[in-house]
Amino acid sequence: MTNDTKPRVVLLGLGAMGTALASAWLSAGHPLTVWNRTASRTEPLRALGADVADTAAEAVAAGTLVVTCLMDDASVGDALEGAELGGKDLVDLTTGTPNEADARAEWARERGARFLSGGIMSSPSMVGVPEAGGYVFYSGAREVLDEHESTLAAVLGVRHTGSRPGSAALYDIALLSAMYGMFAGITHAFALVRAEEMPLREFSGLLTSWLTAMLTSTDTVAEQLESGDHTRNVQANLAMLVSGFRTFEVAAREQEVDFRLLAPYLELLEERLGQGYPDEGTSGAVELLVRRA
Repeated sequence: MTNDTKPRVVLLGLGAMGTALASAWLSAGHPLTVWNRTASRTEPLRALGADVADTAAEAVAAGTLVVTCLMDDASVGDALEGAELGGKDLVDLTTGTPNEADARAEWARERGARFLSGGIMSSPSMVGVPEAGGYVFYSGAREVLDEHESTLAAVLGVRHTGSRPGSAALYDIALLSAMYGMFAGITHAFALVRAEEMPLREFSGLLTSWLTAMLTSTDTVAEQLESGDHTRNVQANLAMLVSGFRTFEVAAREQEVDFRLLAPYLELLEERLGQGYPDEGTSGAVELLVRRA
């Protein structure tokens, strides 16, 4: 049941994530107005007490806090075309790039709206479940976040990344990039052992515990980058790592496994070693990536 003393939320976009957000706001007692391009997606929420708008402009007119959770940045512009944004606070949870968020913030400012960009670090099943640990990176004016923090925190945790509108998208993509890099390693590992005697579920347990133990190395990488000393607290130097990595390539060939997932990383470490940094750890490779940007 909604509570009229709580701020109304206007939500545009009812994909899997948008629907989860809508349900969580309703469960938390917030009045909610929703709009979706495919109108049939609004009906289950109407049954739960949401107000359904026929157009995005009509939805925007219903409240001050307007949240977009759409397909992409272009969809945000299309949905809000013709909507009166003066005096509104636009919170964009649509996945996009940092530069798109920066441009969308200026676009909102020109239309009289304040703007926050968000990067959702959660699956739909984690929304509205605090113990699941999901949260949203928010970036933009801190005072806007402060004003709406209790409403936004009703569905997912809140973390402010900075005043630049695009920084939330940047941190979102950084974490997801690390995740997909890990998935690449997991894929390669299973390919290596798939035909061996150990049951894959048993190997999965070993893999999980090993990766969990290795995650502590991220603190060392951060310390090395902050200090500028890539040899600081190195457990395995670059010369050793490259030699071992080349062995991995041979082993993959012996197992008739394609090395394509790991080959680019080996090439990067070989390049850094070739520049004369045998005593570094892997953090020095960041210098190569930044220079290529």
